[in-house]
Formats: sequence, structure tokens, C-alpha cells
Amino acid sequence: MSRVRIVATIGPATNNADALRALAKAGMSVARLNGSHSDLDWHRATIALLRKTLPDLPILLDIPGRKIRTVGLKHAPSLAAGDTITLTTEPDHDGSKKVPVNYDRLHEDLKAGNTILADDGTLRFKVIEVRGRDILCRAETPGTLRSRKGINVPFVKLNTALVTDRDHKMVGFARETGVDFIGISFVESAAHVEAIRELSGKDGPRIVSKVENQGGLDHMEEILAATDAAMIDRGDLSVETNLESLTLFQKRIIDAARAAGKPVIVATEMLHTMIENDFPTKAEVSDITNAVLDGASALMLSGETAVGKHPVSAVKLMRQVATATESYLQTRLDDADAVARRSVPRAMEDAIALICRSLPITKIVAVTRSGFAARSVAARQVRQPIIAVSNDAQAARSFNIFPGVIGEYVDIPFPRTSTDHIVICLETLWHRGRLSSDDLVLVTAVGYPKSGNRMNLIQTHAVSDLIETLGWKK
Repeated sequence: MSRVRIVATIGPATNNADALRALAKAGMSVARLNGSHSDLDWHRATIALLRKTLPDLPILLDIPGRKIRTVGLKHAPSLAAGDTITLTTEPDHDGSKKVPVNYDRLHEDLKAGNTILADDGTLRFKVIEVRGRDILCRAETPGTLRSRKGINVPFVKLNTALVTDRDHKMVGFARETGVDFIGISFVESAAHVEAIRELSGKDGPRIVSKVENQGGLDHMEEILAATDAAMIDRGDLSVETNLESLTLFQKRIIDAARAAGKPVIVATEMLHTMIENDFPTKAEVSDITNAVLDGASALMLSGETAVGKHPVSAVKLMRQVATATESYLQTRLDDADAVARRSVPRAMEDAIALICRSLPITKIVAVTRSGFAARSVAARQVRQPIIAVSNDAQAARSFNIFPGVIGEYVDIPFPRTSTDHIVICLETLWHRGRLSSDDLVLVTAVGYPKSGNRMNLIQTHAVSDLIETLGWKK
């Protein structure tokens, strides 16, 4: 049985008995309902259908919570870059002149110059002016602002209530319908989790806390201690923090959740192209694989199964990729012969990595004909630059493809019966400016080689000592 769970969002494309059975057969482990979309009557009917069709399947109801969205619009304004648009906290507008949002104090928290992002950051606006309850903005990207799309204001402290009126209503609905989990948005503290738990009651749904902004990252440990499970909402997390660190944040959250013994769901655009296409991109397959390798407990599909054209295929493919990755991981764990296959070079790699962490080594010098030593050390992802020295010019050039490695050619013999060439290589690097008197270098090489004998030598040298002891002169 596959360990990684698949959470599939149920929507208009899948809220019928045949589709639900097909999703379960393909690998759906949890059914998710997005409380930000559709009305409670739709959700009540869908929950009843799930209970009738798949009575043993757990249901997760994502409640809107403190997430800001546009309301239902009769008119979805399309904008070019440079166009102006008015967001408002007055509810009685349909989008034709002003676009209402569901947070009635947003105008109090914003000022000219603030950035507003919408629809997972695909739309970007700059606040020009705040007039009463109206927020006049300039579009910085083209696009269409549609109903119930998320609104983010990164790096602005919003004075939203910890528990909103909508939370009270949605948690009551969750208790009434008997769902198994409720997901809460923008969790920034254990207090938020406990406030929702108090509403839910001891016998109520378990809580999935969504980590999706800087506050959630800053208080991750206390949130994980208080919650039953966590979700990484990468859409909001990417626009509330920064896109370039998104994958690093994902790894941090997964590591912390595993340390706390709490399940963690990775969500947002895992197979986004399969909303329209019947086949994923290679990047999406890699995304699923890496999430499983990192230790994710569950993977989530949103639009892919809620409104997509290929919901069953998306679940089936996600299950296949996750299962293949789990099999790979298990093979590594079960490899009982790993210790027996230990070798001198492998032990030297371990020793080099340890020395580089323990001492203030500034550079690594690998004296190597073929590049084996440079390649092996580079694979350990040491932080120090590696200078790979060879007496084969072509080989030395090729070393530059290894991560963190600089290839250097020296026109001297590398004898099998001595190690005299090592110090000559070091002196040559000093003359070329690759080493300085301030460097503490780790040197690795092969001494007195025979067939199959590789990287059996480690030395550490303060270059200043070599200069003084050996009388190097420039």
C-alpha cells in the first residue's frame, strides 16, 4: 500500500457518484471541499453524496477564515498594465465600477504605495490612493480579476480578527455535517489553532493548519505543536513571502512537521497543466517526486480535480509517481549491503566532509588525473571551493562542469612512487594566485596508486606555514 496520501478537491467536474468512485479507484485518499467556493447548500449536498458513495473516505473542509477574496461578481473587469481599478470594502457593487472584497477593514490597513496581489500573484496592483472605503489601484500586469479570487498584501500587517464571523458559521457547518477535518488559513500562532479548536469542540473535526505567510513560518513550531496536521499552501506562501525561497520554505516546513510527528500536505499547482491537458509537464512530475523525497505525508490536487478536464487521470498519475518514489526510497532503506560495499574513497569523502565542517577550511585542493577525487568531493556539497589539479590539460578543462570546482592544469609528472608532486601543485597554485597566505587548505590525492586505488590521502595545510617552511618565493 502506498504511504503517501492524495487529497483531491471535489468540484463541479467531480461531484457525482461515478466520478467519486473513479477518483477513489485511481488513488484518492481524502476528499477536500473548498469553502471559499459554492454555497453551503452545495457543500451539504456534496458531503451527503460523499458519505453515501464512499462512506469510509475522510472529508476535509477548507474554511475561508482570514483569507481575503473578491466577492461574487456579475462583471469581471479585464485590465491592461497601467489601467486603474477601484477595490472597495462596500459590499453593494458588482465589479462593473468597483470590485468589493470580503474584508471590511482593508481600506484601514492600506496606504498609497502598498502592493496588492490577486489570484496567487498572477495579478499585481499598486495602491495609488485610499478614499474612504475605496482603494484606488493601478494595474502592473494585464489580466482579469474574477469572483472569489484571493487577495494578498505582502508585508502589510492586517488587523483581521483571529476568529471571524465566517469561521463561526463554517465551523458550525463542519460540526453539523460531520466532516473529519477543517482547514484554516493564514495560521500564525498556536492561539489561532486553539481558538478554532474551542469552536470545533473536543469531538469536532480535526484541524489542518495552513502555513502560508511569514507569520506562519516564524511561529511554525508552536503551530505544529497545537495542530493535528499542516498544509503548505504554496500559492499564498509564494506571494506573501518570496518566490525564490518557496521550495526552501517547503523543505523547512516538512522537516519541522516530521520532527513534530504531524502529517503535512503539500498543495498548489502540483499538476496544474492537467486542468486542460491530458499529460503533465516533466517539471510537475519532478515536483511530486521531490515532495515525496522530502517526506510529505500527502499531496493535494485543487483545480485539477475540481474543475479540470482530466480529474481521474491526474489522481492516477500522481499516485503512480508517488508510488515509484516511495519504492525508490524503500530500496535505499532496505539496502542491507550498503555497509559491505564501503570503500576507502567513500570513507575519505565522509572524512573530508567532516573536516570541512569542523575546521575553518577555506579551499579544497584535489590532485587528480581523471577527476575522480574532485567529482566525489563535489558530490558531498561542501561549501568550500574545490581546485582540481591535473597534468592532463583536457581533463583539467572538463573538471569545470563539476559543481563548485575549478580545473587547473600543471605540466609536471604525477609519479606512482612518491607524493612529491603534491607540494609542487600547491606551490604552483600559490604562484597563480589560486591560493593565498591566509588559506587553510585541505588536500586530497592518491598516494602510490595501483589499479583501483583512489583518493587515499588527506592533508591539511596553512599556506602561510608552507611559504615559510619551504621558502616559496614569488
